[in-house]
Amino acid sequence: MQYAGVISGPGKKSLSRFFQQAAFDALDIGAKYEHWPTPVDALEVRVAGLRAPNVLGANVTIPHKEACVPLMDELDTLVIKVGALNTILNDEGKLRGYNTDVAGFLGGLTDARFEASGCRAVIAGAGGAARAVVIALAQGGAASVVVVNRTLQRAQRLVGELRGHCGATELRALTDTRESWEAAAAGAGLLVNCTSLGSAGTPEEDQSPVPSDLISSKMLVYDLVYRPAETRLLRDAAAAGATTLGGLPMLIYQGAASFEIWTGQKAPLDVMMKAARGAIDRGDV
Repeated sequence: MQYAGVISGPGKKSLSRFFQQAAFDALDIGAKYEHWPTPVDALEVRVAGLRAPNVLGANVTIPHKEACVPLMDELDTLVIKVGALNTILNDEGKLRGYNTDVAGFLGGLTDARFEASGCRAVIAGAGGAARAVVIALAQGGAASVVVVNRTLQRAQRLVGELRGHCGATELRALTDTRESWEAAAAGAGLLVNCTSLGSAGTPEEDQSPVPSDLISSKMLVYDLVYRPAETRLLRDAAAAGATTLGGLPMLIYQGAASFEIWTGQKAPLDVMMKAARGAIDRGDV
């Protein structure tokens, strides 16, 4: 039996184990996908365990996407650009790091029929997911991206580190204040939540990172939170007449790209989406 899994922070739930296992089963691959909650001080040991011959690799989620980068033997070009990874491949004991969040995010935009070229975007958050979104938007030709974060220094670090990889796309960092949101949202065509605000089962479940009255009907509001399907942010956006997109498509697309890295086989997207929705409907996550 081979193994793969998702490395998350302690106390986190995982939807990946349901749709990744469904994909393995659909293609008759003898592999088991597990959830590996891991505290920060145990991360190095957990990652070292991925070198075992019966381990295919792992997905990596909050809060370990950046911390895993120096633990790899080799890095994909996108990881170097983004500064964060979400996929690890065990290649005969050598660990290779990949970032499939970029492809996952762009897959969601394609589903929403949104053209990134020339758009003005604003992002809430400055973690690993936000880094992937910035690079994805730059690859798509966005005119500008504003990163709004509670800690201005972290947003400034993100902008400083990514600016050289973003070509003509203008990057700015702002702190999370009403005035910042007014400046950032004015004229923006895309608003992306890369924070965990609004996640089900958390004290912040009924919170949104964005003042509701600043959401425009001309925006696509893309919330990377996938549970619940309709977050407070998306409810506010719908009420404002904006187009909305939840985080499930991105999760599936990035997971499918990871699956293909581990197996070399085309991921069964329909199977994965059905399994994910079923797990959510049953309350398994």
